[in-house]
Amino acid sequence: MTKFLPLISQIGTRHGSRSFRTCALKCANQCDHAEPNTSGNEHIQTVMRSAFSRRKVLKVGAAGVAAAGIGTLAVNLPAAAEQPASAAGPDGTLPGFGPRGGLTHSVVPPNRKDDIVIPRGYEQAVIIGWGDPVLPGAPKFDVNKQTPEAQAKQFGYNNDYTMIVPLRDERKALLVCNHEYTDEYLMFPTGRYDDATTKKIAMAAHGMAVVGIERVGRSGEWRRDKQLPKYNRRITVDTEFEVTGPAAADARVGKKAFGTIGNCAGGITPWGTILSGEENFQGYFDVSGAVAAEHTTSFKRYGVPTTKTTQKGWSTVDARFDLAKTPTEAYRFGWIVEVDPYDPKSTPKKRSMLGRLKHEGATVTITADGRIAAYTGDDERGEYIYKFVSTGRYDEKNRKANFGLLDEGTLYVARFTGDGSADGLYDGTGQWIPLTSDKESFVPGMSVADVLINTRLAADKVSPTRMDRPEDIERNPVNGKVYAALTNNSNRGGIFGVDEANPLAKSFVRDTLDGPLVEKSGNRNGYVLELSEEGDDAAKTGFFWNLFLVCGDPAAQETYFGGFDKTKVSPISCPDNVAFDGSGNLWISTDGNVLGSNDGIFTVPVAGPNRGQVKQFLSVPFAAEACGPLISDDDRTAFVAVQHPGETDDATFEKPTSTWPHTHKYPRPAISCVWRKDGGRVGS
Repeated sequence: MTKFLPLISQIGTRHGSRSFRTCALKCANQCDHAEPNTSGNEHIQTVMRSAFSRRKVLKVGAAGVAAAGIGTLAVNLPAAAEQPASAAGPDGTLPGFGPRGGLTHSVVPPNRKDDIVIPRGYEQAVIIGWGDPVLPGAPKFDVNKQTPEAQAKQFGYNNDYTMIVPLRDERKALLVCNHEYTDEYLMFPTGRYDDATTKKIAMAAHGMAVVGIERVGRSGEWRRDKQLPKYNRRITVDTEFEVTGPAAADARVGKKAFGTIGNCAGGITPWGTILSGEENFQGYFDVSGAVAAEHTTSFKRYGVPTTKTTQKGWSTVDARFDLAKTPTEAYRFGWIVEVDPYDPKSTPKKRSMLGRLKHEGATVTITADGRIAAYTGDDERGEYIYKFVSTGRYDEKNRKANFGLLDEGTLYVARFTGDGSADGLYDGTGQWIPLTSDKESFVPGMSVADVLINTRLAADKVSPTRMDRPEDIERNPVNGKVYAALTNNSNRGGIFGVDEANPLAKSFVRDTLDGPLVEKSGNRNGYVLELSEEGDDAAKTGFFWNLFLVCGDPAAQETYFGGFDKTKVSPISCPDNVAFDGSGNLWISTDGNVLGSNDGIFTVPVAGPNRGQVKQFLSVPFAAEACGPLISDDDRTAFVAVQHPGETDDATFEKPTSTWPHTHKYPRPAISCVWRKDGGRVGS
């Protein structure tokens, strides 16, 4: 096994269902370190001081941006090569996607089973898992015969963001997935490989994958296309990237970078490329000696180590991960990357105009005048929400003309203001504050490149609102509103004050499935924020906001479910990613449930008489995180990426605490699909 990662000494869970090990491997124990954001800017909790006595729904325009033709999978691609034109109508919906009844699936109860638990009348199957072949020449997966070269041709570890892009043959598609991080304890038999080989295999298991899939008959089931289509691709820590935008001209970054790490969520552009967010990149660097002084301010603001330490230990096999030797390597991560899934020979891009931070992901919509807007969250306690708006307009008739849209435009950061009334509501107004365009910085004392490379430091100077781990942020294609998952903040009410947008200094949790609710400090269960921009136009800089969900157990007094009867909802904790079906219903995946049960995927209408009725759709296996979710363009399939099953502190390869998906005696992260037996739309 690796020499640099001793078994975790603590046993148990640290943040709800998250183990100490998950915290160490996924984010380098962010919670153990001082908050990087010491700006003193207002917290969302301060904005949310109003009481919970009653709520109202903001009465703002709901015209929507459906006319933009963007849905979860409604990518508007030209009919060239294998890329079919969008079938979206003038209202932005696909055929058969009109209004329909509510979400009628049966409710999956909270549980601790080592399996995917689904509603009655549904089926599920694994599409692809760690080690399955992706590229020609990939050997059959065998944990006792792994090599870095084999892993670079196989499906990577800990699949996260998942997107499906269409091919001309409607029975086939491309699955694109991020591989966020690795767990060497569960990946390798003890003592099987030397230390260097273990690290090199783990490095090859990071990155992204493009995999051909095919529909099974006429059902909602999908499986891996074993023909290994020409589009199949693996992107690893050694893949060459082109850095684009103003930061590429700066010596700290340059025009070329190698690899992508810590990839969490993502998004799809209207021209069919995939965006992926480099999130917890700070945990991949070691320091063998002193770091040059000119880098320390930036590194500390991003949680990057500045003094002698060993983290992943990758520097022993690749010197660029030693910041004492190559400090500028840290500036080549923390970007949004763009990959063309239809061209496996293309060079992926790191788009510097979207700023450098711990991106959860980036999701794209079209503004009223045809430009591109991209939303992204900086996933750490007390960080900010950002938006980029392009200068150029989207050209649906010329796919390649859109490839540079993310290089020119303006980057904004959000400031939230409570309405100041004692009306018992968590709502107010807000403003997108410009940080820089591609030609002019709006932050005094910082150049355009400075703002983009040290986006956190730039944002600190314009007084945005510090949020509770802003993660996935997506625009609803039906009602035009933007929904953001704010996962949690255990320090809210402590070093982070409360405000109307971040109101909870205390919340209730449950240690076991049948245990009592116990009050603890901080915002432990998270929120879902609903944001309405002026005229439902993503180009506008003003917005209204409200907390759509204050998550937790419905029996806890602080929870709120869009005004719906709390006795008729599922408990939900730690929202992470969001998606929408064809009717605009919100689907939420969770990470780190603190209510004693496994994580899962939940559905909730955002309009109508059932607005706020949260229902659990599925649960993932023991100690796993529910990633995705994704609803197919015909609403017949729900996809879920099961990450780190069985990742508990005492688990080893020989003694696992999960064996999901039960194909071997050890766990394998994998992507599954869920569909109705009768072929109907999922959820309803």
